[in-house]
Amino acid sequence: MTDPADFPVRVRPEIASLPPYKQGKQAGMDAYKLSSNENPFDPLPGVIEAVQAATSLNRYPDASAARLRARLAERFGVTSDGVHIGAGSVSILAQLVQATAGPGDEIVYAWRSFEAYPWLAVVAGATAVHVPLTPDARHDLTAMAAAITDRTRAIIVCTPNNPTGPIVTQAEFDDFVAQVPSDVLVILDEAYNEFVTDPAAVSGVQVLDDGHPNVVVLRTFSKAYGLAGLRIGYAVGHTRILDAARTTSIPLSVTLQAEEAALASLDAEDELLERVRAIAARRDALADALREAGWAVPQAQGNFVWLPAGDDTMAFAEAFDAAGLIVRPFAGDGIRISVGEHESVDKVLRIAASVVKDLPEGHAGRRIA
Repeated sequence: MTDPADFPVRVRPEIASLPPYKQGKQAGMDAYKLSSNENPFDPLPGVIEAVQAATSLNRYPDASAARLRARLAERFGVTSDGVHIGAGSVSILAQLVQATAGPGDEIVYAWRSFEAYPWLAVVAGATAVHVPLTPDARHDLTAMAAAITDRTRAIIVCTPNNPTGPIVTQAEFDDFVAQVPSDVLVILDEAYNEFVTDPAAVSGVQVLDDGHPNVVVLRTFSKAYGLAGLRIGYAVGHTRILDAARTTSIPLSVTLQAEEAALASLDAEDELLERVRAIAARRDALADALREAGWAVPQAQGNFVWLPAGDDTMAFAEAFDAAGLIVRPFAGDGIRISVGEHESVDKVLRIAASVVKDLPEGHAGRRIA
């Protein structure tokens, strides 16, 4: 925690005490980077060509990303105004929180979940209300519904949950949203939607078709489409809610190169989704092998697996690091390991099997034999 007096200017105390967002550790030349849930495949040639052809660097981009909005609007069966493009879905999350909440208001989300959620609430001046996950690392939607008060302005549901992996089912979400007051925003964060293979999972498309005007669906091109370095994501929802997000957005933050890459990725979607299916199959095989090694790995439906290492998290992360595997530790909770190159899998399994033996019997991270 930082003392506001340490700053040369007046800084809000809650901001002074808030640590900056910390991305996954970068990897050296001889290491596998499994810390940021990136797509391990290189961009397709057609996507690279589209970016290289976007040479108007001396001109501002189309602030509305109109071509991409129109393309996505057709897919989701909405008007173009029902789609909003941002510099990654997290930027739209920030816009929605700022548009709906301020001092005295509350933002509700599950915890542990995406590490940006708490600071998004604090930056807006609102109170972050985190609701613990269930013992099997899933959203406790019953408890989240019970946490709603007259101060609640937005609720974030992350499915599959980052970093633990499990989904929210369609039936669970339908029951939950029916309990939420109609004037409270529900943000359905589906950043990893394309990796989901469980047919029971909630679908943002279905939610929108069912007519919930207080629900906004978030998706991204960073993960499945492999455009993490270009920062582009989108939201689909009620036009007026998205207008509020557009009002709070930083103008011209989505580049022409990002829009061109997203359009080219949609053109090459069949080939890209073949890669996604390969990653999902690799994820399932990795999760099964980790369970065989003794880990209690939760249901994995993103492009990552979760090792609930508890107090041993940081020590175990060092063991992975020493083996050239850069993972994402969350002190006191566990380790998230992205599904990376095929060649990394055996190394992950070797280190994971070597450290799980250090967990005592009855530890939440150990699988019951």
